[in-house]
Amino acid sequence: MTPRCPWVDLSKPDYVRYHDTEWGVPVHAERLLFEFLILEAFQAGLSWYTILKRRQTFRAAFDDFDPAKVARYDERKVLELLGNPGIIRNRAKVAAAVNNAGRFLAVQQEFGTFDAYIWGFTDNRPIVNAFRALEDFPAKTPLSLTISKDLANRGFTFVGPTIIYAHMQATGMVNDHTVDCYRRQEILTSYSSPPLP
Repeated sequence: MTPRCPWVDLSKPDYVRYHDTEWGVPVHAERLLFEFLILEAFQAGLSWYTILKRRQTFRAAFDDFDPAKVARYDERKVLELLGNPGIIRNRAKVAAAVNNAGRFLAVQQEFGTFDAYIWGFTDNRPIVNAFRALEDFPAKTPLSLTISKDLANRGFTFVGPTIIYAHMQATGMVNDHTVDCYRRQEILTSYSSPPLP
């Protein structure tokens, strides 16, 4: 059997696929960075699989996570989202998505890209950990706390250090695949640094 991280539920093919193709792969595409930021906020208090199952519905509901469109959502659109049974219908989280879209655009304006801003915290290289068991995984780190505070100072909401660490894991800012997971070395080999412009 192919060795994978201990959190992967092998009985769920879509969960396995997410682990095998996305989790921990360095992300530099603006829209995907925004998507993960929003989805991680919606995950707060829930399992990632709860969000993963609804991902396509989230994409449709939030205009394929175009931050410029989401930033313009009005109360009517918010009410439409709150009536959508395919997403997590939490007013505070929906409001955070709209707010954070505006803040995301502001960061793009200041830094050129959100990618340049967020990856600047790791000097544009993934942090590689050497975890062996499920209990080795931290919920947050000093760096996720630093990023969380900076985002909060910029007006973002639902960006606590635990949410931000999950975002860092999902977008490959940290490679948290366990040492025996087959994806760890693949990612180290293929995605060691940002793509050249």
